[in-house]
Amino acid sequence: MKHRIEIKSLEEVQMSASQFLSLIMASNEKKIAFSGEMGVGKTTFINQLLKLMGVNDEGSSPTFSIVDEHISNEYGKINHFDFYRIESDEEVYDIGIEEYLEDDSYCFMEWPEKVENVLTNQCLWVNLCESDGIRTLEFDL
Repeated sequence: MKHRIEIKSLEEVQMSASQFLSLIMASNEKKIAFSGEMGVGKTTFINQLLKLMGVNDEGSSPTFSIVDEHISNEYGKINHFDFYRIESDEEVYDIGIEEYLEDDSYCFMEWPEKVENVLTNQCLWVNLCESDGIRTLEFDL
């Protein structure tokens, strides 16, 4: 089923993230690829998800480390990936992507199109776009 969540202001990010979290919890999706242009709000949205999931450390885009691991008392391990600087599929295999995708942890991934061959059919793909100041998440669940 197609879903569309609109975020009209920064103040609505928490409500939208809460709505999204409810949907993924109901579907048991744990591997989520967030696609969208630079500056559209992927990191902001993921940080709000982390906060709602009880992660106390401040998340940032793990651009230089590729993956940041967080622990939530309620949700367990949550991995936040940023594939922006990935140059080849081999690099993502070197960080052990198969293990991350096969375990029971949550994985929130930015710039998944950089490693699309590796992630094919293994993730919920969420497109985040912006038009006239309104950000929209679109996904099939």
